[in-house]
Amino acid sequence: MSGDGGTVGLDAPPWLAVDRLLDDPQNRIVVCCGSGGVGKTTTAAALGVRAAERGRKAVVLTIDPARRLAQSMGIDSLDNTPRKVAGVGADGGELHAMMLDMKRTFDEIVEAHADGERARAILANPFYQSLSAGFAGTQEYMAMEKLGQLRARDDWDLIIVDTPPSRSALDFLDAPKRLGSFLDGKFIRVLMAPAKVGGRAGMKFLNVGMSMMTGTLSKLMGASLLKDVQTFVAAMDTMFGGFRTRADATFRLLQAPGTAFLVVAAPEPDALREAAYFVERLAAEGMPLAGLVLNRVHGSGADQLSAERALAAAENLEEGGIVDQESGKAGLRDAAAGSPETGSPSAEGLTADAGGSTRDELTPDGTGPDGTGPDGTGVDGSGVDGTGVDEVAVDALAVGLLRLHVERMQVIAREQRTRDRFTSLHPEVAVAEVAALPGDVHDLAGLRAIGERLAAGVPAGA
Repeated sequence: MSGDGGTVGLDAPPWLAVDRLLDDPQNRIVVCCGSGGVGKTTTAAALGVRAAERGRKAVVLTIDPARRLAQSMGIDSLDNTPRKVAGVGADGGELHAMMLDMKRTFDEIVEAHADGERARAILANPFYQSLSAGFAGTQEYMAMEKLGQLRARDDWDLIIVDTPPSRSALDFLDAPKRLGSFLDGKFIRVLMAPAKVGGRAGMKFLNVGMSMMTGTLSKLMGASLLKDVQTFVAAMDTMFGGFRTRADATFRLLQAPGTAFLVVAAPEPDALREAAYFVERLAAEGMPLAGLVLNRVHGSGADQLSAERALAAAENLEEGGIVDQESGKAGLRDAAAGSPETGSPSAEGLTADAGGSTRDELTPDGTGPDGTGPDGTGVDGSGVDGTGVDEVAVDALAVGLLRLHVERMQVIAREQRTRDRFTSLHPEVAVAEVAALPGDVHDLAGLRAIGERLAAGVPAGA
């Protein structure tokens, strides 16, 4: 699905047409992925708001520990149940939002696939409690489980997934397989062996074959933990195959038509490096990529003034020079001095100054009848209206602004180089850019503004 929009130039990447992506009824799942801290949650929420207001029944599944999504949508809290967002939707569209509770999702799987007594034994098992609360890959696996559950319910025609804030963006694809392999792997099967072998044969097997292994595991894990693991494995025996099966089914769902991946990044080397890895991985796995959302892109309303010229102007002002021009204050001083060529009056022949006073009318203290000097200012440096005129302060302010502009233009140039490296490697990837905002998004108005910027995103290099 790369290249939803048209190109704007031979050297520019395709434009990511976000509204076309959201409006297409064939698109049922949009997955926002990328490294941590690049704005995935805000992007997912803004897409959900925009989709609902364009007539889609959308649900946003987020995995955000900061819980900013709930606050921005005006909901007191989000949990494992989708909640409708008030005040969002048009033409039959609705928006629901939920936050993944990985332990509760794991509990729901146990309750759905085990009888009451066995489910209670599993839920009370200490090893299960540790596994469901923080085992490596559990969050990503449960995100996939919840996605499968939402898709199976068919209550929404668009599901937007905010992937977990993993160290690496690739964890979202890898962790479910790893956890599924662990739960269905040789180690678990070995631990299950004593329970599967009954009677004296089982005891003989345990005494002869397992005693050495269990002794070693007891030293490594502790006897209590090993017992908890074996109890957990015995109780979960009938469920292990289901974990791998569901993980594989959800993985196939992500490869199917109707799913679109949006890789979210910031215009920084590390974030775009992760984005490039993810683009390549999605291609290798045969997963449909819609494009790249580039967040927090800096710009300037005065980009016609280069950093070099702004820096030169600042240095000239600091040194008391003239800022790349013949006119200005120096020209005014020349005009006041007068010259035969211009016909301007000389200082001796000056009869009326800018303030309207003649030299003959000046009082002994150097002021005219209205209290102004020959240049139209008061003797204390103030104008007729009392406004302070401090050229040094004005120049200092100008220097500060020029140097800020230099820094901004340098940031823009650095971001452009970083974008160009990505687009040169992946020229086929459609791009939407979102301008950096002065503050965080904390309400629906902010999410709508982000949605508008996404829809009007300008591709890098345009």
